[in-house]
Amino acid sequence: MRLVLLTAVLLAACAGPKPLPVLGQVPQFQLTAQTGRPFDSQSLDGHIWVADFIYTTCPGPCPMMSSQMRHVQLSTAETPNVRLVSFTVDPGHDTPPVLAEYAKHFTADPARWHFLTGEPRRLTDLGLHAFKLNSVDGSLTHSTRFVLVDGARRIRGYYLSSDDGFMPHLLHDIRQLEREKS
Repeated sequence: MRLVLLTAVLLAACAGPKPLPVLGQVPQFQLTAQTGRPFDSQSLDGHIWVADFIYTTCPGPCPMMSSQMRHVQLSTAETPNVRLVSFTVDPGHDTPPVLAEYAKHFTADPARWHFLTGEPRRLTDLGLHAFKLNSVDGSLTHSTRFVLVDGARRIRGYYLSSDDGFMPHLLHDIRQLEREKS
C-alpha cells in the first residue's frame, strides 16, 4: 500500500503543476489608448496579460494598484510577452492625455502597459460582463482585483490587491502560464 501511495505522489510530482483554471472569456474589444490611438484587443492575442480597473483622481486604492502593476512590469521585464492593461472607470475625466500623464507618473512602458478609456457602455460591458468585477456607472466604485488573462483571452486568475502575498502568487501564475505555452 505504501509503495502505491509513494508511486502516486512521485507521478504527480513529475507531472508538474496543475494547470490554472479557466474562469471566463474576455471578448474582443476596441477602446482608446493613452496615446489617443484606437486600441484593439487583438494586439493582446498570444500574450499573457494582467488587467485592473482604476481612475486617475482616485484618493484610495488606485495609486497603490498602479504601483503594484508597476512592480509586475518590473518583475516581468525579462518576459516581454507579458502585457498590462489598466481600464479607467472614469472615462469622462480620464481622457487619453490624462491617462498618458498618469502612465508617465508610474513609468509605464508604453509597449507593454496600456491605459484604456472609451464609452462607458463598452467599459461596463467589459468590467461587469467579461471580467465580472464592476460597472462603469459614474459612481467610481470598482474592484481592487487584478485579473490574469492568457493569450487566448481566457481569464485564468483573480488576485485581490489588498491580500498579503498576492504578488508572489500572481507572478508565480504568470510564470506557470509562460511554461504552459512552451
